[in-house]
Amino acid sequence: MFKKALLATAALLTIAVGSAQAEDLKVFRIGILGGENEADRLRNFQCLTDTLPEAIGVEKVSLFPAADYDGVIQGLLGGTLDYAELGASGYAKVYLTDPKAVEPILTTIQTDGSTGYYSVMVARKDSGIKTLEDMKGKKLGFADPDSTSGFLVPSVSLPGDIGMPVEEYFAETGFGGGHENLVLEVVKGNFDAGTTWASGVGKFEDGYTSGNLAKMVDKGILDMGDLVQVWQSPQIPNGPIVVRTSMDDDMKQKFKAFMMALPESDPECFSAIQGGDYKGFTEVDEDFYKTIIAARKAKIGS
Repeated sequence: MFKKALLATAALLTIAVGSAQAEDLKVFRIGILGGENEADRLRNFQCLTDTLPEAIGVEKVSLFPAADYDGVIQGLLGGTLDYAELGASGYAKVYLTDPKAVEPILTTIQTDGSTGYYSVMVARKDSGIKTLEDMKGKKLGFADPDSTSGFLVPSVSLPGDIGMPVEEYFAETGFGGGHENLVLEVVKGNFDAGTTWASGVGKFEDGYTSGNLAKMVDKGILDMGDLVQVWQSPQIPNGPIVVRTSMDDDMKQKFKAFMMALPESDPECFSAIQGGDYKGFTEVDEDFYKTIIAARKAKIGS
């Protein structure tokens, strides 16, 4: 009887392992953060569905665009996604919930060689708002609760610049439902100013070389002449490309090699996915995000 039980257990384990391997080999699931139009996000990542399967040995790639940042985060925590590109704060949330759920493997390099970007606060040019002092008693919009540049960094950095807690300085704060929508809400006048992300490299009037503003300018839905920059944060580490930790090691290495080569093998695909002007990728691990993990733990708790 005991021997039969052992054999049954072994059979179940074999089935479970086989299922996990089959999952890795057949379908590669990509999570896409919310924050801009879903059709645009799917179109930007479509190039991976065409080229990635052969490179890593799967039958197909499936795209899962989430309505917000947390949708992708929960998919990674639940093991239903294999790869996503997160902001540093989003990764910190995953790490603080389950440090073994995903591995950060790569991040982008800006055109100036840096591996960081900035939170910027923008307001309508015709609002008369030019400085943080002008924002006192006004309505401030954040992008998303899990955004590094759209919430975490400004909520941590602004008190030092304004000399008091955010909730005491501004008359009201709220969330815009992602970076793109937040800026549109600022343009409409529903927020006096809002925080979003930008490379900080290049010219403000172009939306910088990369970031949400640059994406919106490229899509023709934003005229930078309508905005002014009110504030800029200290540099933030670029967000990571993460993969599911339990993924087959051989597939991880194939995927990493594919992504590292992408800027040269398919520059258009690389540009579409990253949404701006970047030089390429560099390797990172969890140590690269220690300061953001600590900041998120202190501010939010998870």
